[in-house]
Amino acid sequence: MTTNPASADNRPGKPRFAVIIPTYNHGDRVAAVARQAMSLGCPVFVVDDGSTDNTASLLRSVPGIRLLAHPLNRGKGAALVTGMRAAAGIADYAVTIDADGQHDPSEALKLMAAIPANRRVIVAGRREMADAPWTSRKGRAFSNFWVRVSGGPGLDDSQSGFRIYPLPETMELGVVARRYQFEVEVLVRASWQGIPVVEVTISADYGSSLPRISHFHPFVDFMRNFGAFSRLITRRVFTPALWPPVGRRVRSR
Repeated sequence: MTTNPASADNRPGKPRFAVIIPTYNHGDRVAAVARQAMSLGCPVFVVDDGSTDNTASLLRSVPGIRLLAHPLNRGKGAALVTGMRAAAGIADYAVTIDADGQHDPSEALKLMAAIPANRRVIVAGRREMADAPWTSRKGRAFSNFWVRVSGGPGLDDSQSGFRIYPLPETMELGVVARRYQFEVEVLVRASWQGIPVVEVTISADYGSSLPRISHFHPFVDFMRNFGAFSRLITRRVFTPALWPPVGRRVRSR
């Protein structure tokens, strides 16, 4: 069997990958991302998290994707969980890609290549910062600090949505958050369980070609972040086994 070098190697005996794209009111952006992700040669699950625009109709025109839907908006984390549950029966790893066009799906191959042969890890895309707005830089620094204080790994980009998660280990971490906070909580809980995080440098489009679509609400999501980190820090303080930093940071070459 000949494998396309530009696609994932899902041959028998090799790790199986599935792509998960959570979306909420991203319209043609997510349709384009889904088409690009199909070139990876993996099953592509797109989870429509209660969109109220034309997202659903546009996605139905994308051949080959597996479309899942929430009747009402439940949050990015909830959409990721829905996708992971659906993918768990056919994949060993879930590749998550944001729907706003910020990421280049072909770079998933770089993340796949960073998985060690003998260890189950989370691989996180480390976005280049040169063109990032100052609000993104400040928010990332804030998140990186509190992830570490909560007992998570020391990372340069704890907010990146371009990741690879091992299944079913991620589903067994007991992550409570179901909105944006899911992505930081999973890092902390993975570290508590000794699951390493590998960071791989990726490109990012911060709106240079198209205006960026974001559903992040500064005040509301700041309060949710505060609540999530408070809960995690409290759990760590009152659990002696979590006092030392049990997780470790692994950088790709």
